[in-house]
Amino acid sequence: MTLTDAKIGEEYIVENVELPLTLEKRMESLGMTRGSKITLLHKKRNGTSVILIRGTKFAIGTDVASNIHVREE
Repeated sequence: MTLTDAKIGEEYIVENVELPLTLEKRMESLGMTRGSKITLLHKKRNGTSVILIRGTKFAIGTDVASNIHVREE
């Protein structure tokens, strides 16, 4: 499942990130690595998702969220 299919308030484990290399490295530097826990906090009407990774909140677009594969914890 991808992050776009995730439910608000649920905790997930990152399985795979399929983004362009520069963006993937940027996400890794922010703490989004395989096996890290991620919580979906909010989905905005425009498709932006607000996520919590390692105690920090981030907003990501639908194009990024659809390329982050997660599984339920």
